[in-house]
Amino acid sequence: MGGFFGVAAKGDCVFDLFYGTDYHSHLGTRRAGLAVYDNKKGFDRAIHNIESTNFRPKFDKDILKMTGHLGIGCISDFEPQPLIVRSHHGTYAITTVGRINNAAEITERLFSKSHSHFLEMSGGDINPTELVAALINQKDTIPEGIRYAQMTVRGSLTLLLMTQDGIYAARDRFGRTPVSIGRKERAFCACFESFSYLNLGYRNVGELGPGEIAYITPEGFETVMPPMDEMRICTFLWIYYGFPASTYEGLNVEDTRYGCGVKLAERDMKRGNISPDIVAGIPDSGVAHAIGYSNKSGVPYSRPFVKYTPTWPRSFMPTIQSRRDLIAKMKLVPIHELIDGKKLLLIDDSIVRGTQLRETTEYLYRSGAREVHIRPACPPLMFGCKYLNFSRSASEMDLIARRVIARLEGDTAEAKLPLYSDPDTPEYARMVEEIRKELNFTSLRYHRLDDMLAATGVSPCKLCTYCWNGRE
Repeated sequence: MGGFFGVAAKGDCVFDLFYGTDYHSHLGTRRAGLAVYDNKKGFDRAIHNIESTNFRPKFDKDILKMTGHLGIGCISDFEPQPLIVRSHHGTYAITTVGRINNAAEITERLFSKSHSHFLEMSGGDINPTELVAALINQKDTIPEGIRYAQMTVRGSLTLLLMTQDGIYAARDRFGRTPVSIGRKERAFCACFESFSYLNLGYRNVGELGPGEIAYITPEGFETVMPPMDEMRICTFLWIYYGFPASTYEGLNVEDTRYGCGVKLAERDMKRGNISPDIVAGIPDSGVAHAIGYSNKSGVPYSRPFVKYTPTWPRSFMPTIQSRRDLIAKMKLVPIHELIDGKKLLLIDDSIVRGTQLRETTEYLYRSGAREVHIRPACPPLMFGCKYLNFSRSASEMDLIARRVIARLEGDTAEAKLPLYSDPDTPEYARMVEEIRKELNFTSLRYHRLDDMLAATGVSPCKLCTYCWNGRE
């Protein structure tokens, strides 16, 4: 995954750029970069590895030397960026968020048309942002080049491109990730997370539509390529990886998670066959869902464990799964008095592999919990995302739902996936029961897709639900 922040100001923009970019740190854990343009000094850039140290300490010395009235910054989980590119468009800096599934095809096409070359990253891959720049450079103007890149890339592509005069902001052609525009006196900004400019004094003035390309200067912003008609924004933004204070398509993340919790509670209240003592959210992304559940059901909200974050990094930060599991376990600190003898209902954003939640459940039992009921805030994950790089799963068989289906159906598992995606079928009920037994939960009820989409309030035809039902 990744996020970005761009500023066009009448004065120096480095302070806003530094803190605006830092506010995207929850979206990436491996690389970060800043690029600025100053009328006297030209382009300047800094890129650092942030796997062992977060963004601010890595860049606090760089920003003391950087100056510029234009700037773009990024947090990335993969490639080093922003890149500075010299082309027939002049020199520009570029950063991207997305995923290119047809990179090999694009590379061969560029090779066949000219004598292009690309620098290899470690591991032999071509930097996807460099590949996007090569596509843009195929056309006569930058807006035409960006639109060409949007239409060529299969997957997703959202970007910022900074020239010496201004910044182009372009949202993915299907709007899979957002771009918000902010304004304050003497400056405009563009970013992934709409909350990232609030403490910097900006107010929201717009959100780009799918495929829309805007040009931003210190004086204002204008659309240079109109939005497209079709939208497929990632629903997981509201369920899991979007920041609670952010708003996408007019819908706040925290408020939506409350709504998801309400829907989960309504389903349980209709069935009426469990009576937990407390409801709790798995920190951090399950907390808002649990508050919504508690408010609707009347079951008291409590925190039977708290998250210790000062020295423990995010659990998905290391590339080794066993290391991620260890970190996830170590940073959750139990409160014995709220566990012993209690019937607990826990809400997590999702169940992916099931490893961490199984260990958490076993720990709760060892700490004296009588029952542990689990309510994931989304349906069973059936497919790895092919549009965004927010999942580390190497195979769809990493997903516990797919492993269980394969065990139940053998060679016919793939053909029967639609049955297992439908919460009203016997196959779905059997899958959920198998997962419950494997992970040792007292009860397990996933959020239904129809309930979850209703909680968002966004038209279902505008939402991407591929990871749950395989529909593009």
